[in-house]
Amino acid sequence: MSNNKETKIIYYSDELHDEFAGDSIKPKKIDENFFYGDSSADWKIIHYFWYKIVAHPLAYIFMKLKYHHVFVNKEVIKPYIGKAKFQIGNHTNNIGDALIPSFLQFPNHNFLIVNANNVSMPLLGKITPYMGAIPLPDNMAATKNFLNILKLRISENRSITIYPEAHIWPFYTKIRPFGDQSFRYPVQYDVPTFAFTNTYHKRRFSKNPQIITYVDGPFFADKSLSPKEQRKDLRDKVYNAMVKRSKNNTVELIKYIKKTEDNND
Repeated sequence: MSNNKETKIIYYSDELHDEFAGDSIKPKKIDENFFYGDSSADWKIIHYFWYKIVAHPLAYIFMKLKYHHVFVNKEVIKPYIGKAKFQIGNHTNNIGDALIPSFLQFPNHNFLIVNANNVSMPLLGKITPYMGAIPLPDNMAATKNFLNILKLRISENRSITIYPEAHIWPFYTKIRPFGDQSFRYPVQYDVPTFAFTNTYHKRRFSKNPQIITYVDGPFFADKSLSPKEQRKDLRDKVYNAMVKRSKNNTVELIKYIKKTEDNND
């Protein structure tokens, strides 16, 4: 894998908790008053407008122009379009990570579990929930609403995307270790899980890399195991597939180095 001539270096301390998104958004508290959406006609009409009419066409044009984005092995998900499922991806692009999952599900709709800052912007934050953003809850009352909306979207045969790495590391070319907490949902709802791994590739006449997204699955929970073991087994299947695909990266725009006593001065 080659390095860009202007490769940036970032020093990190904790692969699980360090955040390098670079935004300065103050997240709002997601409590029992946050409206996650419903299945009413009004909500569906507004959702359709922002998701299908506005966001999806612009997202497609943006990703093609800036990143020459393409999929590899996308055919494995085609038999599951229009069926309930979970999608697991690596969290390496501020904008692309919000857009790419929707392309996997076209013409069906995808919902995305996000951090609160994605619904906290002054204007856009009021729109992103209609585009499919489902923010993580901050208290028990909100957790009930969060779980109810996941159940509703699964009953509607929608896909739900999760980034279990939780924090954005822009252009990172490896897969960070993540737990199996997110895999409780596909186990609970007994639906398939797909992995998608975004990789970065050098372009001859552009500083922007090409993004190639590799798709793997479906992965299913092993019902011969206990629920806890099912989560771990499913997590391991997805994680191993993503690690394998991450080896296809061909350019490293940002080099991440773990802090030590020697380089922390």
